[in-house]
Amino acid sequence: MPLFISYVQYSNAGIKGIIDKPADRTEAIRTVIDKAGGKLLAAYMTTGPHDVVLVTEQPDGSAAVAIGMVAAASGAVARIETVRAWTFGEFKGIAEKASRLAQAYTPPGR
Repeated sequence: MPLFISYVQYSNAGIKGIIDKPADRTEAIRTVIDKAGGKLLAAYMTTGPHDVVLVTEQPDGSAAVAIGMVAAASGAVARIETVRAWTFGEFKGIAEKASRLAQAYTPPGR
């Protein structure tokens, strides 16, 4: 399954919820990911511009986006950014494909 990394920033309401009722949110996150057909590989609270970083496997990009929509619609999340990740071995295959395709591409102005 494709690998995705999500960077999450809580809203003020989300932070208030964490303070009002401290809890380990891992299982709540895992439940929605499982329901979408994915698998939670890692979940971290972080400092800096992101409050949470998730590493998941998802059946496809639409599942990853749907999960982000659910979190954002709850009001607890101010911002979520999800990116597709590839292992170095997988990306080597992508680079090889790009190398083969490069011959067929004509840049603008040429």
